[in-house]
Amino acid sequence: MKPKTADKIATGVIVTFSLLIVAVLLGLLGFILFRGLSHISWSFLTSVPQTIRAGGGIGPQLFNSLFLLVLTLLITIPLGLGAGIYMAEYAKPGKITGTIRLVVEVLSSFPSIVVGLFGFLLIVNTFGFGFSLFSGALVLTIFNLPLMVRVTEQAFRGVPKEQKEAGLALGLSKWKIITSVLLPVALPSLVTGTVLAAGRVFGEAAALLFTAGMSTPRLDFTDWNPLSPTSPINPFRPAETLAVHIWKINSEGLAPDAAAIAAGASAVLVILVLIFNLLARWLGRVVYRALTASKVME
Repeated sequence: MKPKTADKIATGVIVTFSLLIVAVLLGLLGFILFRGLSHISWSFLTSVPQTIRAGGGIGPQLFNSLFLLVLTLLITIPLGLGAGIYMAEYAKPGKITGTIRLVVEVLSSFPSIVVGLFGFLLIVNTFGFGFSLFSGALVLTIFNLPLMVRVTEQAFRGVPKEQKEAGLALGLSKWKIITSVLLPVALPSLVTGTVLAAGRVFGEAAALLFTAGMSTPRLDFTDWNPLSPTSPINPFRPAETLAVHIWKINSEGLAPDAAAIAAGASAVLVILVLIFNLLARWLGRVVYRALTASKVME
């Protein structure tokens, strides 16, 4: 077989499989949105769920998901960035560095149900945080740290050495080079890692069943005291997220419109992920241009 013919065949196979994956993804998203968009309304997004009566909404669960996202990212991003920068710029090759990388790889392969049970035994029971948003955020941090560490390390190692050497030639300190030279170039990859980590927060259910809980107390959105048990911003209260609510409705929902609620909640979850991805990429471009004075994001 001639090289040109083999190249055309290989290119055709790759393009075919790529289009097939895109078609499956679009079909899945289209099916979820087609089933759920008709059930979405302002009342559906803001009202509380009903146990046995029709007409319930997803207001508390939607707020819980967004609040849990903020809590998780507040913990994950500093730890992930710090560990990734250490591995890329400070860690020396050796047994300790190899052990750290092994631990990171093992953490990334743990099933979510195992991590959830670990969080239930250690965080919920032993540390006494109970079923709470904070417990769920700590467990989700365990999921997201390996991803953030790997992405950060690869992003910093992917910066051309010439830029780092130019900073050293100018007499800049190592930390100044990291924050002013390497970080702006690595920022697009870091934004991608953050988006992937955030998607795990939106979609995770198994681990949150054992840590954040499957119920939400009656929230008073006029009470912004973070220590109040009915305050929506209290991180130590039980919180049923949107993904957990979808699982609960599908498995044990008693309301006559349970199927419609599950379909609408699934559509909202998909829309949330899409919106967050678009906003994160836009924010990444804005920050990148601000840090590099560049008008084109490479």
